[in-house]
Amino acid sequence: MAFPLDLEIARSAALKPLEDVAAGVGIPSHLLEPYGEEVVKIKLAAIGELADRPAAKYVVVSAVTPTPLGEGKTTTTVGLGQGFAHIGKRATVAIRQPSMGPTFGIKGGAAGGGYSQVVPMEALNLHLTGDMHAVTAANNLLAAMIDNHLYQGNALDLDVHNITWRRVADVNDRALRNIVIGLGGRADGTPRQTGFDITAASEVMATLALCSSQSDLRQRLGRIVVGYTRDGTPVTAEQLHGAGSMAVLLRDAIKPNLLQTLENTPVLVHTGPFGNIATGNSSVIADLIGIHAGDYLVTEAGFGADMGAERFFNIKCRASGLRPDAAVIVVTVRALKAHSGKYKIVAGRPLPEPMLAENPADVAEGAANLRKQIDNIRLHGVSPVVAINAFPTDHLSEHQAITEIAASQGARSAVCTHFADGGAGAAELAEAVAEAAAEPSQFRFLYPDSASLREKIETLATKVYGADGVDYTPQAAAQLDTYERAGFGQLPVCVAKTHLSISSDPSLKGAPTGWRLPVREVRASVGAGFVYPICGDIRTMPGLGTSPAAACIDLDEDGQIVGLS
Repeated sequence: MAFPLDLEIARSAALKPLEDVAAGVGIPSHLLEPYGEEVVKIKLAAIGELADRPAAKYVVVSAVTPTPLGEGKTTTTVGLGQGFAHIGKRATVAIRQPSMGPTFGIKGGAAGGGYSQVVPMEALNLHLTGDMHAVTAANNLLAAMIDNHLYQGNALDLDVHNITWRRVADVNDRALRNIVIGLGGRADGTPRQTGFDITAASEVMATLALCSSQSDLRQRLGRIVVGYTRDGTPVTAEQLHGAGSMAVLLRDAIKPNLLQTLENTPVLVHTGPFGNIATGNSSVIADLIGIHAGDYLVTEAGFGADMGAERFFNIKCRASGLRPDAAVIVVTVRALKAHSGKYKIVAGRPLPEPMLAENPADVAEGAANLRKQIDNIRLHGVSPVVAINAFPTDHLSEHQAITEIAASQGARSAVCTHFADGGAGAAELAEAVAEAAAEPSQFRFLYPDSASLREKIETLATKVYGADGVDYTPQAAAQLDTYERAGFGQLPVCVAKTHLSISSDPSLKGAPTGWRLPVREVRASVGAGFVYPICGDIRTMPGLGTSPAAACIDLDEDGQIVGLS
């Protein structure tokens, strides 16, 4: 009998009223704002009302460096949240809101999978409560005000060739990456080159993810730098009088969304900052609520531990003041086989046939990546737990190889079957995480605020990525000097690089050594609160593939969605 589709499983779920789900972790109904029957928002007043309750153990789920297929972090996050119920503990899960770009592209939705899903699947992946659209509108309102300022005489002396703010759309559309606007004549604006990013890449999204209150959001929006004058002075959204209207558009989007898993574990879904150039983590506000809702708060960080987890530790935790108690590293047999360098995995294509053969030696050969990611967690003083995400094509000897690798590094591990078995398949993982979280926390940042931007970049390059050092282009060096002079030097850094390697070169697998990090450009997300060096070619507006999911999604005769994955 074939395993049912995710959408079929999701539609068979026995959902509880969300008031009951919230009450199970101590969130009273007066803090909820219903959005239909299957989603509610949580009022910001919950942060203060729940603050005197005991803090949950704080657990972040990360991974080895993934293949283009992903290794199941969201599914593991959901499965672990469900797994705690099977060992008599209450957990709340916090994840990012999916972008409709991947949903209609190659990757598909981001609700988990199998019997470890967030439901309703359709609502989560398609619009939800409209937060993505609010971010899009706020971003594009500021873009319109910039171009109107130019049209009305440019009193701030914005350099038309040094405007950094772009428009956004929540779809994959490569044709919008580079465009010229203002064509048609004087009445149609000032001609200039610009472009679109995907909504998840907007600084507004990162700002929403890192703010801690309505007033904090308003202040951060005002600090957004949209470009520079001809003498290099930054121009902000506050100077353009755009921040107030942006805050109004985000008035409801700032409130986290509450959904549930297939097993009725509460799930906070809020914000979705782009993992390549921003934090790749869900919101601070969701965590400030969730940390007082149950025994464990399980959240997810995008990509491998060198990216999402590092940013979780050094950017998100710096902003929230929360301190993690344990970290999960998701690993798959296929990922370690890929890190052996013997196989090439391409999104949208079947795995190479030889890769499916039983071969624990290949797993061991790719183990350098897992060892390095365990080290990256320990660099921050956090106890790691290795979650072996099992697939039907795996072999017991290969799982045993991973178990031995983790043990050799002094890390706990558990084989997980949560995709097929739901929370019961993650109970062993929950036990291991509970043990790790009970250990005394020694959490630490990798660098102080007072370090220079170059010192922060070099710390990440050498300690986390394993580089010998950093090379800056003249442009990047000048930009760093400009940011230091402008007072941005106290901000943390978020290195924009490939997620397919610990290094900056996606072709280098395992744990590369003997290389240097090339920084070609540096940008500042001053409102969000970080500076991001760009290493390599980072696409902030994806394109659709030859067979996008959008071609298969439709409505049937009864108005039901089909083809969503």
